[in-house]
Amino acid sequence: MFDFSPFLNLPLIFAIIIAFAIFMYVLLDGFDLGVGILFPLAPTDDCRHKMMNSIAPFWDGNETWLVLGGGGLFAAFPLAYANIMPAFYLPIIFMLLGLIFRGIAFEFRFKSHSAFEQKIWDYSFHFGSLIATFFQGVILGSFIQGNILSGSLQWLSAFSLICGIAMIAGYALLGSTWLIMKTHDLTQNWARKISFYILVIVAFFIALVSLWTPFLNAEIFNRWFAYKNIFYLMPIPLATIFSFIYLIFALKKNYETTPFFITIFIFILCYLGLAISLFPYAVPFRLTFEQAAATSTSLSLLLVGVTLILPVILAYTVYSYYVFRGKAKSDSLY
Repeated sequence: MFDFSPFLNLPLIFAIIIAFAIFMYVLLDGFDLGVGILFPLAPTDDCRHKMMNSIAPFWDGNETWLVLGGGGLFAAFPLAYANIMPAFYLPIIFMLLGLIFRGIAFEFRFKSHSAFEQKIWDYSFHFGSLIATFFQGVILGSFIQGNILSGSLQWLSAFSLICGIAMIAGYALLGSTWLIMKTHDLTQNWARKISFYILVIVAFFIALVSLWTPFLNAEIFNRWFAYKNIFYLMPIPLATIFSFIYLIFALKKNYETTPFFITIFIFILCYLGLAISLFPYAVPFRLTFEQAAATSTSLSLLLVGVTLILPVILAYTVYSYYVFRGKAKSDSLY
């Protein structure tokens, strides 16, 4: 069987691919989960119709990236998968149940025949989104802590709970800025108004988690606060601060697309900070991605498949967003 390892650093390539897939999931499913989080707060039923229609063409396709990230971890880094999954079985199950419940509510809401039925599915959509988002944050927080112990409840900690709440706020900001871009009139004005409140909460939690994380592990602390590293890494928190300032400016100027892309940039900066903190670990502080990787022949065969599949997924994603560009309406899409 062919082997690309003499020419390519296969574990590093797959670490980048999986990190990219996970980030794409967080970004793309993040805004439609954010719409679900904000759903019951909308001022009218017409606004809720527009909110639902703004994500109807995208929400299920966005979850492709979750499958790619999880499947890629299993195939490329089986040792990491074997350590991570048993430690997070419960929060992953809760997360998946939330995603399933949200999907069911999404479909049944369009088929409801009364205001009472619609209200049931409205709140089902909301709580499904809320539960899925919260447990994604809990998993992330516990992963950062290195709480990878099978059969225990170590994933449940103060830090992981804070990360769960922070994830809810972050996705809500993605959702509100998405609605500014995709809706108009009352829905857009409401989304712009609520974005001011949410961004303050997000800024608070980013600061809290960023200041807390270095004290979880000496390696993370030394990476960020060693004298020689401070000057190289300082642009990341500075860029985050300036991004929030510009986001406030863009909201006050009634820009429609800029707030969403600034929010994306803030997520990129946070993800970059996370990568800097945890590199080169696949299982924090236990296994590097090279130690956890599959054999070079397996990774070489996987690389051929990913080279064929990933461009198709990217092309489909770009095309779907191009086709369904423009403002959402309140008319039923089903």
